[in-house]
Amino acid sequence: MKSITINGSQRESVGKKSTKALRNAGQVPCVLYGGDKPVHFSAPELAFSKLVYTPNAHTVVIALDNGTSFNAIMQDLQFHPVTDRILHVDFYQLFEDKEITMDIPVHVIGTSKGVLNGGVLRRNKRKLRIKALPANLPDFVEADITKLKIGGKLYITELENDAYKFMHPDNTVVCQVRRSRAAMNVEDEEEDEDETTEAAAPAEGAAPAAEAAQE
Repeated sequence: MKSITINGSQRESVGKKSTKALRNAGQVPCVLYGGDKPVHFSAPELAFSKLVYTPNAHTVVIALDNGTSFNAIMQDLQFHPVTDRILHVDFYQLFEDKEITMDIPVHVIGTSKGVLNGGVLRRNKRKLRIKALPANLPDFVEADITKLKIGGKLYITELENDAYKFMHPDNTVVCQVRRSRAAMNVEDEEEDEDETTEAAAPAEGAAPAAEAAQE
């Protein structure tokens, strides 16, 4: 998995006044969990743009000004409710021999037979939660929809991989191809026309009204 480096400064004071001063200076207060004790630090808000504003998943190298560095993943993120500025970020430290749980984006590949025949692809899961050692974390999970016909579904069991484990039930649907609404409307109209025609047609063996009157 690709990694992004965040250069930061370790925080000595973690009170409300110092936190407010950091934010006024364009810095984001952060905490790294998972080690022997939490590590408090701050980093420029612009440093998080490639990590936060992207659909891709990344690990993070936190490089502090005291010479220490940590491998981590972003665990939680807080935005200001009005300005959408980043208020706080929590990270979780990675260790080579410890599995980690992370949401990984799904990349759809192939061309569905059902879509070519007028169906509509529905993506039920755009991200999947997986558990793996840090070295086995993928950039994305591939979902091949080539064999999907109209009404077909791609289950998570078809994406199984020895390098990581999915944290979802086996009946989880990742993608499916459904009949388009336009096609369903056409079918409904055709059924209505058939019913109208049948209702208007005389019953078998019955004489037309005019002939019956003459007799």
